[in-house]
Amino acid sequence: MPNKALLFTPQLTHEKSLKTLVENRTIFSLNHCELNIFETYQESELVPLKFNDLVVTSMLRGKKVMHLFEDPSFDYLPGETVIVPQNTEMKIDFPEASKDNPTQCIALAIDNKIITDTLDFLNEKYPKVGKDNLWKLDHENYFFYNNVELASTINKLIKECMGSSLTKDVIADLTLQELIIRIIQTQTVKRFDTNHVIDSNSPITPSINFIRENIRESINLKDLSDKACMSTTSFYRYFKREMGMSPIEYILNEKIKYAKKLLSNPTIQINEVSYATGFEDCNYFIRIFKKYEGVTPKQYQLMNYTS
Repeated sequence: MPNKALLFTPQLTHEKSLKTLVENRTIFSLNHCELNIFETYQESELVPLKFNDLVVTSMLRGKKVMHLFEDPSFDYLPGETVIVPQNTEMKIDFPEASKDNPTQCIALAIDNKIITDTLDFLNEKYPKVGKDNLWKLDHENYFFYNNVELASTINKLIKECMGSSLTKDVIADLTLQELIIRIIQTQTVKRFDTNHVIDSNSPITPSINFIRENIRESINLKDLSDKACMSTTSFYRYFKREMGMSPIEYILNEKIKYAKKLLSNPTIQINEVSYATGFEDCNYFIRIFKKYEGVTPKQYQLMNYTS
C-alpha cells in the first residue's frame, strides 16, 4: 500500500456551466504556464489529448485508464502524477465516470523556456559529479506517486494560477522552478527505488547499496560518506540535493519499506520487525512507522492481512 500525498481539489463546475460531459475544460493562463482542470461525467473510451508543451498531470478525483507511448495501459488515481512530453498524444478511458462519480484532474502545461532555463541554471550553479551527469527530466520515468514535497509545490501552483494576485506570475515562475527540481528529485528516488540500482554514474550509488545491504543495522553518515569518497559535509549536501531528502530520512524510508514487507507475514511480532529493521527501541520504531504510514505497525499488519 504506497503512500500518496493528495492534492487540493477545486470545486466541481456547476452543472449549468458545463460545456461537455467528457473532459470539460477550465483554463487559467499565466505567462509561462497554463493550468487546465478537466472533469468527466460519463463513461468514455480512448479520448485523445495532446499539448504543445510538456504537461504535468495529476489526478484529483475518480479513476482514469491511461494509454501512453507504446506502454501497457495503467490505472490513474488520486495521489498520482504523470509527466507527458510536448506534442505527445495520450488516450484516456473513463470506466467509472458518472454525474455522481466524476473524474477531475489537472494538466499543468509548462513553457519550454522556463524548463530549459531552470536546467541550465542547475547545471551551471549546482553541477553533478561525473561525466555527462546532468540535471534533466527523465521522460521514461513518467509515472509516480506524489510525495509531500511534490504535492505541496503543485498545490502552490494551483493556488497561484487560480488566484488574482498582481504578483502571481512572478510567484508562479519561482514555483515552476521548484516543481521542476521536485520532479527530478522524485524521479531520482524512483530510479533508486528498485531492487537493483541502475544509475551507475551517481557517486551516491555505493552508499544506497550499503544502506540496503545493511538495513538491519544502525547506519551512520560517516559510513555513507566513506562509500561515496566524500567528506561528510559534501556528501550530506550532495545527497540531499539529488534525492530531495537527507541521508537519515532516506535510511528511515528504506527501513520502513522493509518493515512493511516483513509485516505482510501475519504471524510476525512487532518487536521482531523492530529488531530486524535496526531499531533497538520498539516504541521508537512504532512512533516512526506511524509518522510515515499514518497507522501503527500492528494496524498496518492487520490491514494487509485482511485486504
